[in-house]
Amino acid sequence: MNQSKLMSYCGMNNVKHKEILDSMVEKGMIERNEQAWGSKIIIKYSISQKGASILREILEPYEELFPRSSSSDSSDGSSDSDKND
Repeated sequence: MNQSKLMSYCGMNNVKHKEILDSMVEKGMIERNEQAWGSKIIIKYSISQKGASILREILEPYEELFPRSSSSDSSDGSSDSDKND
């Protein structure tokens, strides 16, 4: 995902939050790749092996224990995670 799409997806501002991405790259959680696209440079990020490991070991069990609540609960009793499977 390129930097602009990532920031948009997360609801973040490019200028204000770039240092968060830089910190995650520095810590090895994500990988930063620059690609030439005509006269522009596109910056793309992808999850690293370390980041994927952290996701599996910490965030997934946390999400199981404390699922995110949705503002529009469904009446059929299914959870948001059921809808994403």
